[in-house]
Amino acid sequence: MVPQFMDIILTVDNSDDFTDNLYVMIPVILAFCKMFELLLNRHNIKMFTDALVEKPFRPLEPDEIEIRQKFNNLIQKHAIMYLLMVEVTCGSMTLTSLLTKFRKGNLTYRVWLPYDYTSDTYLFYITYFHQLISLTISSFMNVAYDNIVCGLLMHICCQIEILECRLKKSLRNQSDFGECVQLHNRIYKLAQEMNEKFRITIAIQFILSTLVVCSNLYRLAKAELNPKYIQLALYTNCMLIQILIYCWYGNKVKLKSVQLSDQIFGMDWLALDKKTKEDLVMIMNRSLIPIEFSSAHILTMNLESFGKLLKASYSIYNVLQLT
Repeated sequence: MVPQFMDIILTVDNSDDFTDNLYVMIPVILAFCKMFELLLNRHNIKMFTDALVEKPFRPLEPDEIEIRQKFNNLIQKHAIMYLLMVEVTCGSMTLTSLLTKFRKGNLTYRVWLPYDYTSDTYLFYITYFHQLISLTISSFMNVAYDNIVCGLLMHICCQIEILECRLKKSLRNQSDFGECVQLHNRIYKLAQEMNEKFRITIAIQFILSTLVVCSNLYRLAKAELNPKYIQLALYTNCMLIQILIYCWYGNKVKLKSVQLSDQIFGMDWLALDKKTKEDLVMIMNRSLIPIEFSSAHILTMNLESFGKLLKASYSIYNVLQLT
């Protein structure tokens, strides 16, 4: 990260060199921020995961266990797909670099170094493979953080579905409705705590990824169809997906929290006593305010925000085209 930043200050003198540097430096910055936050919040992450296996979040009945297993399978499936996508992109960058730049004695990406790496063959090998290793580690760090956050968002959806299941079963034993109210309050509190812990890094993710997408669109418009073009297209797609998954899962949590009110409205209210009706009205009133995750109060994580980011990227791209 530091050698790339020094390259921008000391060496870069045109827009092409700047975008060449930016398109690798930003993912490295993101990986550093995510690694730092994981270290900073490791106790909080443990607290979240421990809470999910304790009351009132712990599934108690076979149907609740089945719901938890369904969401666990979805999280695992999406995590593997996301990992494959990122590592295929990283592998394509590595392969393209080995077939082109390595043969010519060039590094994988631009950096400023306090020594001449071309003066010695072994020095070039060390520097070149250090870059490849750094790139791979950065990709794994991004994948790990994104999967942790998105997995926790999916577990919020899981808890809301378990709550719906418990509400239906509580019609037979109306004394259990108080526990449902408690679970609903705890779900909102857990979501709020998650948002507080991760919002800064998510905001950085949104801003920097948007910059990368803009610069990559500019480069794609000027590039010819060759292996480097395909690598750049894969990389741009990867950055877009990285923004999309936060908005997608944030949107799922929002919709799930709002739909709870509809589920309650469809119950047989005539069979309920006054106290139970009051508890249900309390849950419905709370559900009118959806669970929304925000990135440092800049953007809410939903599909509408993703559309706004795409529009902003296209606007910046048009400005770059005119310069």
